[in-house]
Amino acid sequence: MRPPPTPLRFGYGTNGFTHHRLTDVLTVLADLGYDGVALTLDHNHLDPYAEDLPRRVTALARQLGRHGLDITVETGAPYFLDPWGKHLPTLMSDGSELRIDLLRRALRIAADLGSPTVHLCSGPAPKGMDEHDAWKRLAAGVEAVLESAEKYGVALAFEPEPYMFVDTVERCLHLARLVDGHPLFGITLDIGHAHCVEERPVLDCVRRAASLVRNVQIEDMRRGVHQHLEFGAGEIDFPPVLAALRELGHLGLVSVEIQGGSLDAPEVARRSIEFLRAAERTAADA
Repeated sequence: MRPPPTPLRFGYGTNGFTHHRLTDVLTVLADLGYDGVALTLDHNHLDPYAEDLPRRVTALARQLGRHGLDITVETGAPYFLDPWGKHLPTLMSDGSELRIDLLRRALRIAADLGSPTVHLCSGPAPKGMDEHDAWKRLAAGVEAVLESAEKYGVALAFEPEPYMFVDTVERCLHLARLVDGHPLFGITLDIGHAHCVEERPVLDCVRRAASLVRNVQIEDMRRGVHQHLEFGAGEIDFPPVLAALRELGHLGLVSVEIQGGSLDAPEVARRSIEFLRAAERTAADA
């Protein structure tokens, strides 16, 4: 008899707790029964350019162990490198060395914290750059970062994101081919984003990305509107999605990403884990 699929492990993104200290975020998530945390490197929770970074990382590793939380590291803070330019510079920009340096720092932090992946996204292509040159620059930047990924044994998990240069699973798969199918290149599959922009249904996106999925983000969303919503406020039918992720055998975190929930973060996180556990039970029963 075929064994039942492994239960999913749920995390919550720190970009939905922008008014909390990181130590308090971990306490709240552990108390609510989350399995882990998706840590966005930023000025608030963990600054990868802090002078006392080694001390902070060591302390964070201890706190994660004390709470029994796993972690994945994310680099999607929109104004972290440029206060005027959202997600700038990119790996396609003049000045891409700033983004490469951030990603290399993220990989070292991930290795020290036991995160199997570092999340990244493409950002927008520079104005006036033709698509061929944008792909060429992006692939070259990713390859430069993959050299550090090999050093630290941490995978890159590239996220297709609405209205960025790489906005669909297909374009992410194309990038995977451009880096010659590197074994440390994978996908961050955001369920809400897939519903928002993909032409194919969400379940088809899960299946299409299956071989490269390293990381999963989850929230509700409406088609064509890039707004991260609480579960039940959008259009996605979640039990089949969770069932597909279980069948896929996804062992990483499935992390809630509701950035707009920071003013009521503990209750948003509570409602989210209750919804996801109920949807997972429905999926198992089906």
